[in-house]
Amino acid sequence: MRSSLPRWAVAIAIVAVALFVIPLVGLIATTPWAEFGSMLASDLVLDALALSAVASVSAVLISAVLGIPLAWLLARAEFRGKALVRGLVLLPLVVPPIVGGAALLFALGRAGIIGGPLYEATGIVLPFSIWGVIIAATFVSMPFLVITVEAALRNIDRRYEGAAASLGATKSEVFRRVTLPMIRPSLVAGLVLTWARAVGEFGATIAFAGNLQGETQTLPLAVFVALETDRDAAVAISLVMVGLALAVLVGLRDRWLAR
Repeated sequence: MRSSLPRWAVAIAIVAVALFVIPLVGLIATTPWAEFGSMLASDLVLDALALSAVASVSAVLISAVLGIPLAWLLARAEFRGKALVRGLVLLPLVVPPIVGGAALLFALGRAGIIGGPLYEATGIVLPFSIWGVIIAATFVSMPFLVITVEAALRNIDRRYEGAAASLGATKSEVFRRVTLPMIRPSLVAGLVLTWARAVGEFGATIAFAGNLQGETQTLPLAVFVALETDRDAAVAISLVMVGLALAVLVGLRDRWLAR
């Protein structure tokens, strides 16, 4: 390895990398490889995997429908309170997920300011259901899409949009036929990051949707339960999730971090 950095900086960087590598090595070393396949085929894992798949894909779809126009608004419109709106949108990135889950419960729970009237009018209960899992996953993951797409919209060459508008295209047509194709790499990166964050969501889910196997128990919650009852299963599930997250981050490095 060649570097223009001084040796002390390289040495410190190596120690920093070790901080992230050592836990992964420990996980791999304790994985029960002989029973690895059978553990992943258990009802606990299969139920959690199916629920995580449904919730994460639903969160991505909802985030795309709501987040792309929101990112467009933040990137192109000027209005009072814009900084506050952006701060509120990005708040789930910095507050503890358990706090977000509690806030969702107080707002959308059966006795919440919105959940109460909704239950009285329709009988729908959002917490402790698949809908609660989806809402929690969307709440914590959509900011990744918004921040990625907003940055892309700010950085593209707007002359192409102006040329399309001068030829008679409406704003919606310009966005659909010119803007979206130009930001496609960042859009894909944002969607994949949103999906990965939704798959790994824990705190908001357990606070708002509970931890019921087959109903609201996602993969991270299955790990939480398995740590108490079957540590080998917890290690196996954790290794799968780490591998999935690492593959996503490595694959998106040039599309996301470089932009």
